[in-house]
Formats: sequence, structure tokens, C-alpha cells
Amino acid sequence: MLPLSLPIQTERLCLRLFEDRDLEDLYAYHSDPRVTPYLYWDVRDRAQTRESLDHKRQQTDAGPDGGALCLAIERAGQVIGELSLRCLSRAHRQGEIGFVVAPAFWGQGFATEAARRIVDLGFTVFDFHRISGRCDARNAGSAGVMARLGMRREACFVENEIFKGEWGSELIYGILAREWPAPGR
Repeated sequence: MLPLSLPIQTERLCLRLFEDRDLEDLYAYHSDPRVTPYLYWDVRDRAQTRESLDHKRQQTDAGPDGGALCLAIERAGQVIGELSLRCLSRAHRQGEIGFVVAPAFWGQGFATEAARRIVDLGFTVFDFHRISGRCDARNAGSAGVMARLGMRREACFVENEIFKGEWGSELIYGILAREWPAPGR
């Protein structure tokens, strides 16, 4: 594991590794049908959320190929979402970000605030050359977060996969290390 100082404090958030005590907060938004329309998983029951939490607790290093770092987004002692940073290729120094935020906290800038720090980690700690992010083309919220981070929309794959029983289109965003921090940040 690379040297990584956690937790990370932002202006309004604490970004930290997941812990067993996070089950109820995680379940609150993993069981909410507003969260899952554009995700690869469906609403989860408590047992499925437990499995997800156990998996997240193992994701502590985005350094090696296929490695991932998953962080809880905590506000005032409550987990309100999650961030991920995955190493797609160490040889090519490619990373990918992901994020989920509970509906009660949408539209308040929390996803952007948290994601800014995970992108920064990707470039400064994990030495990625390029970081990408992807979302369903209908997911304006996630696309907006990536745009606010200074990521450029690089592709729209039209009906590139069957997603939850119908053809879905996918947006790809990316940013290079030399472009970070994006102008105006």
C-alpha cells in the first residue's frame, strides 16, 4: 500500500475507510430506489449491504493493477456516500473514479467536494497519468460532478450495453495529471 494519510478532511466532510459501524448509514442509501437507477446494482437488503460493506472494507489500495480504494463520505458523524478510485492499469498509469451520495445530500456540492479530493489523491499519491469516470448518459448529476472537476467529456457510447433490461448509453469523462488542478481551482 502506498503512503496515504487518512482520514482526509475537506471543508465540510471527512473521507475515511469504511468501518463495521457504517452498516446502518450504508443501508439507508443502498436500500433507496432513487440511488440505483444508473448503477450496476439494484436496491439492496441488509444482508446484501453487509456483503457490500465487507467488500468496501477490503478496498484500501488503488496502487496495483485492479486495486481499489473505497472511502466513506462522512458528514457530522453520518456516512452520506462513498468514493472509489480504481487502478485500471499501472503500466499506463490509468485510474477511474466513482461516487455515490445519499439522496438527502444531492445538489449540495458534497459529491464534487469529495470527488475533488479523490482525483487529487489519484494524481499526487497514486501517480496516475489519466483519471476517467463514467456514467449512464441519463445521469445528469454524475456528469455534472465530473464536469465541475474539470474533466472533459471524451465519449458517448450510444446503446453500448444492455443495462437493467434495456439498451443504455454511457458517457466517459477524463482528465490528465498535467491538467490538474483544473483552471480556476
